[in-house]
Amino acid sequence: MEIGFGIWYTAALLLIMSILLFMEVLEIEVVIFSTLLLLITGKVITLKEAFVGFSNEGMLTIALMYVVVGAFSNTGMLNQVTHVIFGKKNTGDSRKLLRLLFPVSFVSAFINNTPVVAMFIPVIRSWAEKHHYASSKYLIPLSYAAILGGTCTLIGTSTNLIVHGLMIDSGMKGISFFEISKVGVPLALLGILFISLLGHRLLPNRKDPLVELGEHTREFVIELKVTPEYENIGKTIESAGLRHLQGLFLFQIERRGQIIAPAEPNERILLGDRLFFTGIPKMILELQKLPGLQLIQDSHFDLKQYDSAVINTFEAVVSPGSPLVGKTVRESDFRAKYEAVIIAIHRHGERIQKKIGDISLWPGDTLLLLAGKNFRKRWYHSNDFYLIAEAETLPSKPQWRGYLSLGVFFLTILLTILEVLPLLSAAGLGVIILMATRTVRMAEARKAIDWRALIIIAMSLGVAAAIKESGLAELLASGIAGIGCHFGVIGVLTSIYIMTSFYTLFITNNAAAAMLFPIAISSASTIHADTRAFAFVVLFAASASFATPISYQTNLMVYGPGGYRFKDYLKIGVPLQCLIGIITMVLVYYFYF
Repeated sequence: MEIGFGIWYTAALLLIMSILLFMEVLEIEVVIFSTLLLLITGKVITLKEAFVGFSNEGMLTIALMYVVVGAFSNTGMLNQVTHVIFGKKNTGDSRKLLRLLFPVSFVSAFINNTPVVAMFIPVIRSWAEKHHYASSKYLIPLSYAAILGGTCTLIGTSTNLIVHGLMIDSGMKGISFFEISKVGVPLALLGILFISLLGHRLLPNRKDPLVELGEHTREFVIELKVTPEYENIGKTIESAGLRHLQGLFLFQIERRGQIIAPAEPNERILLGDRLFFTGIPKMILELQKLPGLQLIQDSHFDLKQYDSAVINTFEAVVSPGSPLVGKTVRESDFRAKYEAVIIAIHRHGERIQKKIGDISLWPGDTLLLLAGKNFRKRWYHSNDFYLIAEAETLPSKPQWRGYLSLGVFFLTILLTILEVLPLLSAAGLGVIILMATRTVRMAEARKAIDWRALIIIAMSLGVAAAIKESGLAELLASGIAGIGCHFGVIGVLTSIYIMTSFYTLFITNNAAAAMLFPIAISSASTIHADTRAFAFVVLFAASASFATPISYQTNLMVYGPGGYRFKDYLKIGVPLQCLIGIITMVLVYYFYF
């Protein structure tokens, strides 16, 4: 094969791109976009080919699934089962990972791994933030478990379906539903054990920034009443999990008119107790949504089930000339006048120890409020408040919207599994239902989509097209397959696996499978080996891609939320990829040769 300018030029750009990504000199999307522009300039690909990824069905499906899954996760329903998934707080990382990764892997065997990962990302981040854990210890394992689960059945991942179609096009029998399970299930089991017991130690310990309470922290005070629905009645503060809350501190209990302060860890929580917490706004909002802890009876909206698309969180500072000054919250009739509910109050340099309704308001007091979206517009120019600003909002939905979003999610998956609709159409239908019922608003839909991940995926498809169009793919693959011929069937199998794995480091697994499939089949025919075995080697090598963030879409999805760097994937991904490669070779050789 003649090596022309296009091959040399593409190879040089690919090498430079890889070095820049590894060194993290520039943002990943800037590097890939610059590479695309240079490929267009060198006339390796056309402008249309470079950006064909933006109309790719897989990328559009991912965007729609972000909205579908985002609607479900925003209701907070998943957060209610985190204690079942992760177990007790004092268990080790290995046990927590085992409890998380096995269910994720099982679900991914029957559902495309993209929505599975999208569903669990916000749950893991919220759980890690609440308990002061590093989400970076869990998000890459989440992606890897979904990838491993996808190798267990025909519908586990789109790569399996692509190879299935290519086999049929080549005159071979397609893959039956559980045919690859005899290799995929052992891979998933051993891969998860490696990640849970050893691999997680190679991951960084990066915690999401959360304000620690201290002398310089702007603390708000909230008062909550214990009702019969609270599950920890009769337990001590320590055993109820209220002692070491991140960003919150239980400093006082009022019981039948008597003040218990400080609230000791062994103090029991009784029905009717009023609990006084001090903390930061985000954690206060999350705390007041706990079942059985009642803030206040309110006529405007249910504080446990308000819709965060309609009701916002605000911070309002009481001005010196405000009619609120000198009045208690109860006397001011705050809810009726302002159509807002005071969640908590901050007074600089003082920890307020009265009931919210009995607190006399002073100039400079900062009120944490729940109110309609037009609250700031209505009162911004009023003398009642010195300053009004939107605070951090905790996603919230009424319970019935939670059940609806859950139903839409399973409807989307069911329509796909039963082949009633392709995933893109099913996800589109789901989004239409959610938007029509106003379970998801347009602003929420835009916010739910990880635009950065989608852009990187789309541009990566452009780079894959250049590798194929330039002839570089054919040259490299045929060369490595030729070297493997000197070592018999296991040598050729290993060469195909290595080449496919190499491709998935820098281009999509689907593109790698499509480009390597014909080479694998012709290599098998040359040495008179079982072509089916070679097809499966391509399938597993393309699917089991762990070593870079751009090699698999779920790796990209956790890249930003986990605060990862390119080298973090190499540290855990390379050993895992080598382990999975060795196991695959052993199992394929055992079952087919």
